[in-house]
Amino acid sequence: MNDWRPSASLQLIRQRAQLYRAIRAFFAVREVMEVDTPVLSAAAVSDPYLQPMCSEFQGPGQNQGLPLFLQTSPEYAMKRLLAAGSGAIYQLAKSFRNGESGRRHNPEFCMLEWYRPGFDAQQLMVEVEALLLEVAGCGPAVKLSYRQAFQQYLGIDPHPATAAQLQALAVERLDVDDMALEDRDAWLDLLFSHLIEPELQQPTFIYDYPASQAALAQVSVDDSGALVARRFELFINGLELANGYLELVDAAEQASRFAGDQLKRQQMGLVPLPTDHHLVAALQAGMPDCAGVALGVDRLLMLISGCTHIDEVLPFPVSRA
Repeated sequence: MNDWRPSASLQLIRQRAQLYRAIRAFFAVREVMEVDTPVLSAAAVSDPYLQPMCSEFQGPGQNQGLPLFLQTSPEYAMKRLLAAGSGAIYQLAKSFRNGESGRRHNPEFCMLEWYRPGFDAQQLMVEVEALLLEVAGCGPAVKLSYRQAFQQYLGIDPHPATAAQLQALAVERLDVDDMALEDRDAWLDLLFSHLIEPELQQPTFIYDYPASQAALAQVSVDDSGALVARRFELFINGLELANGYLELVDAAEQASRFAGDQLKRQQMGLVPLPTDHHLVAALQAGMPDCAGVALGVDRLLMLISGCTHIDEVLPFPVSRA
């Protein structure tokens, strides 16, 4: 049967509107400017584990068609605004990720992303915590380094651990005897997602990830001498809600990471995607030191409302598109 009706109740649709108003009020008080950037870009996300959706523009000057990608987040465009002197900014943005659908995923979703010039990752965690308290009534949050989380829940220091040691732990704690993972980070991700993440029920920030998982975050040496990525993730009820960075501002390093991602895509048998040269040029022009974070609004609404499936908070998920 073709059901035209929304999957979310009218109560949840109204609750979403209230949440948007509360978010905008939070940033208005702090004089963080709301911006609106394009959903379409000629470049695509570099992360080989995120698959963008592609469309095509046909019009004047584009007889062969211009491939355009739906954003997986507004990050690149917002960083161009930061380099142009925007100051602190935020956006409630529609984002798109191919192949992601399930209890916690819909290929089209709402992302709250904001950037704070002059903040470091620790300061931004404080602001994320304040937002959650104001709009969702939850907190305070626990803060654990990636090392502390592994030591507390698995009894191992993840930074010096070898792939063989991590594999042995996975075999001991999980049914993975016949699993062949490609690298050390894959074993770390498996252990974290299956054995640590479900334990993070109260609001918990995990910070200082391995340098190999830096994405677009700065890398530096921690107090113990380990090279770590200055980034954090927020978990509530075993669900990842936000991902933040002390943002990379070095243009040469950004270009190098883009190239590394393309190589990784080739190794994984994926098609190379156009690189965002505009972002590299913006960093060359000078983006201010800042921290930024992306937060899943649909997941936040699930948390506030007590819903267990993302379809319950979306008017029209992909199943009713």
